[in-house]
Amino acid sequence: MGPAELMQAAAMARRFYLEGKSKIQIADEFGVSRFKVARVLESAVEHELVRIEIRVPAELDADRSDALRARYGLRHVVVVESPSESQDDTSDPENLGEVAADLLGELVTEGDVLGLAWGRSTIHMAAALRELPPCTVVQLTGVYDAGTAERGSVEAVRRAAAVSGGAAHPIYAPMLLPDPATAAALRGQTGIAGAFEYFDRVTIAAVSIGSWEPGISTVHDMLSPEERAHYASLGVAAEMSAHLFDADGRRIGRDLGERCITVEADRLRRVPEVVAIAGGRRKADAIAAVLRSGLVTSLVTDTAAAAHLLTAAPGPRPALERVDPDNA
Repeated sequence: MGPAELMQAAAMARRFYLEGKSKIQIADEFGVSRFKVARVLESAVEHELVRIEIRVPAELDADRSDALRARYGLRHVVVVESPSESQDDTSDPENLGEVAADLLGELVTEGDVLGLAWGRSTIHMAAALRELPPCTVVQLTGVYDAGTAERGSVEAVRRAAAVSGGAAHPIYAPMLLPDPATAAALRGQTGIAGAFEYFDRVTIAAVSIGSWEPGISTVHDMLSPEERAHYASLGVAAEMSAHLFDADGRRIGRDLGERCITVEADRLRRVPEVVAIAGGRRKADAIAAVLRSGLVTSLVTDTAAAAHLLTAAPGPRPALERVDPDNA
């Protein structure tokens, strides 16, 4: 570029990139066609007169986030850097929860009904919430055990409702019961039935995912050794809200759900936005299985899980099949 061309390109670039003027406005100012403006702007980038840089916080991986979103047909994906000191391929649920809290703060709008399922990451997410529009918060699953209710999913529901200023609908009942009859009787109790009535109104849900192994799935840990072996023999690869999935995302072991206080899978499938929070290499296969089920529309995960998910076979494209809350 000669000096005159260089100065013109710099001026046009300033108008377009810094002042926000359109190419037509710039063309009118300089007495040229908008096609000329477009060529000058392209040349400015080509000759590095203008440098375009996309920057996100260092702890977030924008490239993997976008690649996962496209591969699995999800609406939102946020990939967090895995902790470098991790030696056992597990995730950092507190860090994932904090990022998920920021995402929920962005997605929830006034009047939404927010559903929270049991999970370490969802509990950390609720604790990290700082701001939410006025919304109703409902618990989607029973508690791990009665002794953890006040510092587990019940407290998570209360915390989210307190932040939003909305109503809370907790469930004071265990997630897993000895038999279907006991579970059915509990579902009929006034407080629990009241929470269940909100399940069809949920517009955004936050859930966790577990792989079928000790310490990684709450439901696995609640069952007897004989029950664990039985469901393992059916090919269970993942658990989400007491629903079991094989590696292809098909639901198996439906009899377990009859013993659980939890949102039904069909109801969850009708929720416009279902955000799963799970990470770590040990959970990667389980996350892939749940994504293939089509129940999840958005994901908060880490780089350890994302690296595997980007090589795994995708499944349905759930976010494309549901109504986008922003465009409803």
